Amino acid sequence: MNSILITGASSGYGHEIARHFHELGWNVIATMRTPQPGILPASSRMRVLPLEVTDAASIAACVAAAGPIDALVNNAGVGMGGAFEIAPLGDIRRIFETNTFGVMAMIQAVLPKMRQRGSGVVVNVTSSATLGAFPFSAPYTASKMAIEGLSAALVPELAPFGIRVKLVEPGLGLGTRFAQNSAFDFAAQVPPAYAAHAMAAFGARPAVTTKESDVAEAVWRAVEDSSGQLRFPAGADALALWARRSW
Repeated sequence: MNSILITGASSGYGHEIARHFHELGWNVIATMRTPQPGILPASSRMRVLPLEVTDAASIAACVAAAGPIDALVNNAGVGMGGAFEIAPLGDIRRIFETNTFGVMAMIQAVLPKMRQRGSGVVVNVTSSATLGAFPFSAPYTASKMAIEGLSAALVPELAPFGIRVKLVEPGLGLGTRFAQNSAFDFAAQVPPAYAAHAMAAFGARPAVTTKESDVAEAVWRAVEDSSGQLRFPAGADALALWARRSW
């Protein structure tokens, strides 16, 4: 029976991905900074492990406790919005520590065993911000674009070992926990000089947004795919952006 490890599974996309794969009969290792009892189905096929993706010791302990991993889903992430002109560099570094370096560290941690077994799949959850220009999200977009480039480069590097690499690109999930945790403080994050076109940009957000189930289904398709497809947009708005791009 296949095993999948999911980062950031306490809520939002990660929680739904864990639940979805459990329903499909997989062994699920749901990881989160602080394990919370009762938030996922009680089952011998569902384990919850502590994990901080910015801490090397935490990663090593989690991967050792997880055992063989057939699929890794790098879902843990943090958001950041606002005018780039005033974005504190310390905050930008923290965004990259989780969204970029945390993903890299997790991939490095699972690759040796996957390579030895000659199989495995890594799914990196990025964002539809990589598909179209979204103002007032420059640091966040940059942290996700780095993972897009990493993933594309790893495809031919890891293919000889039977390891597949995939991208899932969710659209705008206004009702998700991630969006709530990344609440935009307009007054603090947008200087007066930017206010007019910032209001216009936020007023143009799509009426139809991405659901957590859209992302879980896209991750399932990515894990199961053997066609060589790299990108899997999730949600109607992401699909619309993806259709305009020529890969």
